[in-house]
Amino acid sequence: MTTPADIDALHKGMADLLRDVSEQVILPHYQSLSADQIEQKATDDVVTIADKQAEEMLSEGLARLVPGLPIVGEEAAHADPSVLDRLSSSCWIVDPIDGTNNYASGKAPFGIIIAMADAGEAHTGWIYDPLADRLCIAHRGKGAFIDGEKVTARATGTTPPIAAISLIFMDDAQREATKTHIAPHYTLTDIPRCAAEQYPRLALGQNDVSIFERTLAWDHAAGILWLNEAGGKAARLDGSAYRVDEHSRTGLIGAATPELFDELAQRLNALDNWA
Repeated sequence: MTTPADIDALHKGMADLLRDVSEQVILPHYQSLSADQIEQKATDDVVTIADKQAEEMLSEGLARLVPGLPIVGEEAAHADPSVLDRLSSSCWIVDPIDGTNNYASGKAPFGIIIAMADAGEAHTGWIYDPLADRLCIAHRGKGAFIDGEKVTARATGTTPPIAAISLIFMDDAQREATKTHIAPHYTLTDIPRCAAEQYPRLALGQNDVSIFERTLAWDHAAGILWLNEAGGKAARLDGSAYRVDEHSRTGLIGAATPELFDELAQRLNALDNWA
């Protein structure tokens, strides 16, 4: 049985690990990467030496925190897709540097995202901003926190609502439909290209809604849990809950309130050319 002392020890160990990895790997490489330390992983997607070193150090640290718990790391899964099979059981989910394109360009935001999942559902998550030393924590059924303070999601209060919509991974039809039928109902703002930053923005009164097409577990598991626990809503377009083991499924909405979610979901689901 997990006791409050066990939970406190886990969070202290996690906070120490996140800061150690940031101080020893991520921040020393920030704005000092050479060209040969950045690789093209896929179209519009890069990986750096810091991603690889951070994932290795995180994996070693997580194995000490909870011995024997399988680890699904972004870079490990890229090298060996069979790693994704672990998502259907109990596991860690690790994004060593979320926002790598930003990081590789020498600019913020970027962060570390860690989640614990069981049977396809995330139950605990951590989102760490190394530059701000900001740590977001979420527990299923127990709330969302920033640096130990409980968070309640709030909308911006502006009319029309503020939307951060990522068009990067949409197909041409989705992109055009979004520009024509969705964008006019919102005030558009730049996306941070970093889920570790986007989810906090949705709860902290900075953005009202977001659309994500690519929904990989290491990018979204912790953030979705955190936003929902804060009282916002993140889910699939049909309202169904996000599962970490549906790694080939696309399409996701995040919103500061359930009402804002429903409004955007209704508009998207009314589009014939939206997959």
